[in-house]
Amino acid sequence: MQIIYLHGFRSSPMSKKGQQLHQYCANHRHIHVHLPDLNLAPQRVMHELSKLIESLPCDQVVLVGSSLGGFYATYLVARYACPAVLINPAMRPWQLFQDLFGIEQIPLKVTDSWTLDIDQLQQLQSIAETRLVHADKILVLLQQGDEVLDYRQAQGYYSAVHPSSLILTDANGNHAMDDFEEKLPLVLEFLSAALQKGSQTK
Repeated sequence: MQIIYLHGFRSSPMSKKGQQLHQYCANHRHIHVHLPDLNLAPQRVMHELSKLIESLPCDQVVLVGSSLGGFYATYLVARYACPAVLINPAMRPWQLFQDLFGIEQIPLKVTDSWTLDIDQLQQLQSIAETRLVHADKILVLLQQGDEVLDYRQAQGYYSAVHPSSLILTDANGNHAMDDFEEKLPLVLEFLSAALQKGSQTK
C-alpha cells in the first residue's frame, strides 16, 4: 500500500498526524507513507500530487488528508478513483480563508516559499467544481468540537450522493483531531479493504 498523506493549511510534512501515521506504518513492511510538502499554490499542489500518484502502482495508492489536505484528496479521488480517509476536511477553503483573515490581509504569507493570493483563492474554487464521484471510496472522520469548520457541512456533502461516503462523527473533539493516533487501526483497515474491493471489481 502506498499512502500519500496530505497535510493541512499552515502545516507541513512534519505535522503531528503525518508523523503518527508514518511511525505507525513503519511496523508494516508492505506499507509506504509519502509526506509531500503542500505549501504551494493550489494548481501546483494538484500538479505535483498528480505526478506522484501517476508514478506509483495505481492499484496501491491511497490518500489520507487533513483539513485543506482533505479538500485536495476529495478531488484526487474523483480523478484517480483511489480510496481516501479525510480528517475534518475543509469544504470551501477559498471562503474560509477570506473569513479567517479578511480580504485586506490577502496576499497572505503562509511560509517563506508560499504566499496565498486572490488568484489562488480562485484556483481553490475551480478545484471544488469537480463533481463528487467515487464517494463510497471515502471515509470521513469528523468531530463536532471542530473550532475551525462546521462539521455539518462535510456531513451533508459526503452523504448527499449515492452510494455515499462512510462518515464517522465524534461528539466533542477539535479541528486537529488530537485522538487521531487511536484511529490509525481503523484508517488502515478501511484503506486496505477499499483497495481489495477495488481489485475485485476490475
